[in-house]
Amino acid sequence: MSIEKILDLEQLEVNIYRGSVFSPESGYFQRTFGGHVAGQSLVSAVRTVDPRFLVHSLHGYFIRPGDATASTIFLVERIRDGGSFCTRRVNAIQHGETIFSMSASFQTDQSGIEHQDAMPSAPPPDDLPGLNSMKVFDDAGFRQFEEWDVRIVPREKLALLPGLASQQQVWFRHRDPLPDDPVLHICALAYMSDLTLLGSAQVTHLDEREHLQVASLDHAMWFMRMFRADEWLLYDQTSPSACGGRALCQGKLFNRHGEMVAAVMQEGLTRYKRDFQ
Repeated sequence: MSIEKILDLEQLEVNIYRGSVFSPESGYFQRTFGGHVAGQSLVSAVRTVDPRFLVHSLHGYFIRPGDATASTIFLVERIRDGGSFCTRRVNAIQHGETIFSMSASFQTDQSGIEHQDAMPSAPPPDDLPGLNSMKVFDDAGFRQFEEWDVRIVPREKLALLPGLASQQQVWFRHRDPLPDDPVLHICALAYMSDLTLLGSAQVTHLDEREHLQVASLDHAMWFMRMFRADEWLLYDQTSPSACGGRALCQGKLFNRHGEMVAAVMQEGLTRYKRDFQ
């Protein structure tokens, strides 16, 4: 299924939308992929905002596991419409219960001070193996993302920085050209931002990975500069702490020109399975 179809919504009423059913036959994703519901939630919020405003941040909580065989209803609440900023709240509903809740803030184009961290060193994506050769997903799980070129930097090629507990780098892009609509590229990035980030907390615990129950708990994003999701983006990821069955993960996204285009923070469930305790 193309990213345009994944993110397309049917409007049922004012501020009410319905997302498509998405049920991959995958052992890896036994529940709805978190990026799917987050991306569709953002699309529903965008549909209620004047085109002069572009999303600059979102904060979401994964409340219940999603049913991949059922459609999702998105209820949008118009919290505020101001001159420079506007705010929306979205609840994603399945079987009468909220599975995901998100707040999104939008801003008109404005000027101000500018600076950014330098892009970290990373081997170019052309020299790296694709996702299917990394044995991260089963075959069906890989097919779910086959329209994306995802390349994880192998540990032996990673420039490990001192003092950081757990690091990971991932290059990705949409394989085919996407329309020039900047909103589509932002929502596509929200969709993909959940795919590998929690893995940054597991790369130093590979011998325990099979004993872990993992799931996204919350997800926050900030969009700084315009970008294209069909051009290479470096997802530089770290996990500064893991304890109590939860792991904190953070990521910075850069284009190949070295511009930082977005930042992500996520907390995920990383507890031992009950039969392993």
